[in-house]
Amino acid sequence: MLTWIRWACEDPMTSTLEPTDKLDTMATPISTADSAVVHRAAVNGPEDDPTDWLSIDWQAAEGEVRRLRQRIFTASQAGDLKRVRNLQKLMLRSRSNTFMSVRRVTEVNAGHKTAGIDGMVVLLPQGKAELADWMQHRAAPWKARPVRRVFIPKANGRQRPLGIPVILDRCLQAAVLGALEPEWEARFEPRSYGFRPGRGCQDAIQAIFQTAKGKFPKRQWVLDADLTAAFDRIDHDRLLGLLGGFPARGLVEQWLKAGVVDQGRFAPTVEGTPQGGIVSPLLMNVALHGLEGAAGVRYRRTGAHAGETEAGSPILIRYADDLVALCHSRDEAEQVKARLAAWLMPGGLVFNEDKTRIAHLDDGFDFLGFNVRRYRGTLLIKPSRAALQRIRDRLSAEVVNLRGVWA
Repeated sequence: MLTWIRWACEDPMTSTLEPTDKLDTMATPISTADSAVVHRAAVNGPEDDPTDWLSIDWQAAEGEVRRLRQRIFTASQAGDLKRVRNLQKLMLRSRSNTFMSVRRVTEVNAGHKTAGIDGMVVLLPQGKAELADWMQHRAAPWKARPVRRVFIPKANGRQRPLGIPVILDRCLQAAVLGALEPEWEARFEPRSYGFRPGRGCQDAIQAIFQTAKGKFPKRQWVLDADLTAAFDRIDHDRLLGLLGGFPARGLVEQWLKAGVVDQGRFAPTVEGTPQGGIVSPLLMNVALHGLEGAAGVRYRRTGAHAGETEAGSPILIRYADDLVALCHSRDEAEQVKARLAAWLMPGGLVFNEDKTRIAHLDDGFDFLGFNVRRYRGTLLIKPSRAALQRIRDRLSAEVVNLRGVWA
């Protein structure tokens, strides 16, 4: 077993942290003979061979992971749960999924140079190869480590708490995400847009436009809702119940209950999933799956217009924990709010009353940095005042920082 792996598996509360060191520099040196074996090993050869990171066929690895994801998605759509679980086990054992997970955590993600409580990051090919080999062949069961608490500024001047897992947990989370995400992508509601592959805030704004456009839209009342600290208040038992017999459910439970280290002090986590974890956005979407049904949204199931919203039904559009419900009347909007509040309560979630309101389209509302409002019968969508002010503040800060700098 490599030195850095042994050290990382120790109790993080009793181990001496060395945040200035890098994971790659802590690895045990490889002998000349072992080095020759490493460089001769082909990426698609026997799985017992050491990995040569620079020789990995990334196109082939991406193709294999994509095909497995498609098979999980198709089986989930068909309702074949047994096949879904077998394919997920195959994905979790997949060498290609391991490579893609390590690559995502150590190269692709913006925070790949940010360390967890152990102070470790992976920057060199040798460390990435050893990390992939450890994931593929680890002998002892892994125990999740607490996350490191950091704070980043929010648009309203407050601070958003993030939890940064250690590098090994991040890689395992990426591998689990590859197996869990396609199952739920086949089940998620059609107007859920946050933290989903191939979807974004522009799609959510487009859905609002399609619903509210025209001189006489049927749904002119809007429930503009926001959830209070949604990531921090998700009920663990309910979320784990939704995951059912997912093969890596035990790992997910460990990550949920691993705890937080803030300024050297450990605090247990009895609810919530920390923002900053790779699998956390998906868990948030899983926890909020079913909001459309709770709001009373109904879709046509047969006929030429199957899949369209039924007449008289509200339309709910969600991006992570921000949502809007377009309704026919103010009374309907009040009813939708009451139904959603009752549905959210067992999961530990409540509305943020300071940011939740019911408004008419003529009065307008802000959503995802845009202002949506009808002017004299015409729907206009433009950047919100708050979003414009954030741009002005950024430009002002850039100008100040560039003072005295020669071109």
